[in-house]
Amino acid sequence: MQRPVLALTMGDPAGIGPEITVKAMLDQEVHNMSRSFVIGDVSVVEDALSFSGLTANVHKISSPAEANYEYGTIDVLDLDAIHAHDVAYGEVQESCGRAAFAYIQKSIQLAMDGAIDAVVTAPINKESLKAANVPYIGHTEMFADMTGANEEMTMFSILNLKIFFLTRHVSLAEACRLITQERVSAGIDKCVSALKQLGFENPRLAVAGLNPHAGEHGLFGHEEMEEIVPAVEMAVARGLNVTGPVPADSVFHMARMGRFDAVLSLYHDQGHIAAKMMDFERTVSVTLGLPILRTSVDHGTAFDIAGQGKASAVSMIEAVRVGAEYARSGVKLA
Repeated sequence: MQRPVLALTMGDPAGIGPEITVKAMLDQEVHNMSRSFVIGDVSVVEDALSFSGLTANVHKISSPAEANYEYGTIDVLDLDAIHAHDVAYGEVQESCGRAAFAYIQKSIQLAMDGAIDAVVTAPINKESLKAANVPYIGHTEMFADMTGANEEMTMFSILNLKIFFLTRHVSLAEACRLITQERVSAGIDKCVSALKQLGFENPRLAVAGLNPHAGEHGLFGHEEMEEIVPAVEMAVARGLNVTGPVPADSVFHMARMGRFDAVLSLYHDQGHIAAKMMDFERTVSVTLGLPILRTSVDHGTAFDIAGQGKASAVSMIEAVRVGAEYARSGVKLA
């Protein structure tokens, strides 16, 4: 097939999103693998090029059909959401939260209309979204609600390791309370369904343990025996290839070595630490269970270095690579 068409949302204008977006757009590999354009604001893109010491032709467009997709040119679907002179780099701003949300809304509209093959998102800032009264805490919630999905699942892709998350943006104490048989069972089903989207006919899934040594048969906590084991046994009884709970200090290594196709992490940091220790910059977030394909960097807005030209675009380039690869392979969407 032709190079897939990807829309790159440039994230919170006050963060490193615009910088890593323009750097990715000027990467030869990104050009070779995709027809990519930016959803954002022309003035912010031009400013990012300036403080990064880069030069490019910035081509303002109003639809993907107007894009040139030429190397050395950055096609920008300009939403006129914010001007560069109003951006205070490294600061939480209501206007930036509102602009970031507008970019995402536009990307979802284009994807649902079939105008693009995938969306690649740069980082947004939760405080800026809150200041702008955006009714979502993050990208996943936005994409799920605005596409009508109810079986969405976040997956990390890093080398040959795939990690799913049962809980994410809640406190650790709340995450522990959420480890119920019903939730684990539903999470297993979502993981298996998502892996089948990616072409695994009989995916091998490992469920991570919550407590040290996966609870050691109740010596170090009750969640494994009372909630996780029954959910895994139910899945096995239904013919699913599920193992667990497997102690969290070994399960990710075992998957990395090929014993499992994916791991269901029970809380945010459990899976994040494993992935980012393996290769921080090349960890890519993929939202599955949506009617559209969406990949993302897995790092924040890095306000401490925003506007300085120091940010690495490796993760953004990798997110484009994964998005383009899945789009070309015809991943079956929800």
